[in-house]
Amino acid sequence: MKRLGDPVLVSKIQEFFGVERIVFNAKNREENADKTVPKQYVIKNKLWYYLFVFGTALGDELFYTTFIPFWFWNVDGFVGRRVVLVLGLVMYIGQAFKDIIRWPRPGAPVIQLQEKWALEYGFPSTHAMVGVSIPFSVVLFTMNRYEYDISWGLAIAFLWCTVVCMSRLYLGMHSVLDIVAGLLLAITLMALLVPLSDHLDNFLLTDPTSPFLLLTSSILMIVYYPNSGKWTPTRGDTTMILSVCVGVLIGAWLNYQTGQMTSSDLSLPYIIMWPSWTMFGCLLLRTLIGFALVLLTRQLCKSLSYSFICALLKEDETKLKKSENTLQNKHKTIVDLGCKYVTCGMIGFNLVYLIPLLFRLLKIERPTFFTEL
Repeated sequence: MKRLGDPVLVSKIQEFFGVERIVFNAKNREENADKTVPKQYVIKNKLWYYLFVFGTALGDELFYTTFIPFWFWNVDGFVGRRVVLVLGLVMYIGQAFKDIIRWPRPGAPVIQLQEKWALEYGFPSTHAMVGVSIPFSVVLFTMNRYEYDISWGLAIAFLWCTVVCMSRLYLGMHSVLDIVAGLLLAITLMALLVPLSDHLDNFLLTDPTSPFLLLTSSILMIVYYPNSGKWTPTRGDTTMILSVCVGVLIGAWLNYQTGQMTSSDLSLPYIIMWPSWTMFGCLLLRTLIGFALVLLTRQLCKSLSYSFICALLKEDETKLKKSENTLQNKHKTIVDLGCKYVTCGMIGFNLVYLIPLLFRLLKIERPTFFTEL
């Protein structure tokens, strides 16, 4: 374990892929005298750099906010609900472990190529957990639902996971031990969650108390989230992921309870068919209109919820936004978490309930959207 957690191992991996540290001597110190923070590394191989920047994006917020809506609008809601459920629980547990264990990210001689995650703890790697949970859950939930070569699905999932994990080492954000721990934890959790997913999905769709249980449990999970000992963005990121999951599941519940969601008349497994030009045009329209509405939802909910919570707490909105993020600044924490919960929850709800209803009115809906029980 000591060997796997050694920063030198990460540094050697970076060197192998063309990240070279700049050793400052008298000459280049003088050349960089006018720069406040001189660059401490040089990228020798741009191909690896762009590949691993793309790989790390597959486990980032931007990916969640594009992949999840696109999948529901254009692919399969049955699979989407299960993937979102697994992702939400896996990420919550992984993020919580980070703030319980509190192991720092690798230090010198590792070069951190991105500063975005520098404030968070490193063990286990939640990027590695996403790299397992999303592609492999998609394969597991589609393998008996569609006719396709499973070996290709597994190969793509393995490649996806490998690129995500290697990107975290390349960027200097995790040790090999962080990655291994993230992979093992995700595999363990999926072994428990995937077999239960059908029962959980059926319960959450059919039980009248489902929205109450989802809202109550998710709020309690955020309120009693482990204390990290210092302020990190981990709790806020966890809130966003969890609230999107809750919004999606409540939206699906409402579709079922209002009688819009029914069973398909087709028998399993389904044949995958390439879309016609008309279907492809509808796909583009759904994607463009849908994402425009998601952005509108985000902007409106973020602004209104932040102002509303500030008013409840009798805080000056402008001053609170400019104040420092600390554990002691509790009102800012409450406002930020509340704003993220409401905003992301509404995005999740709209992308499976209100926006598909608009698609139906515009006659551009995916034909099987409401038959995916």
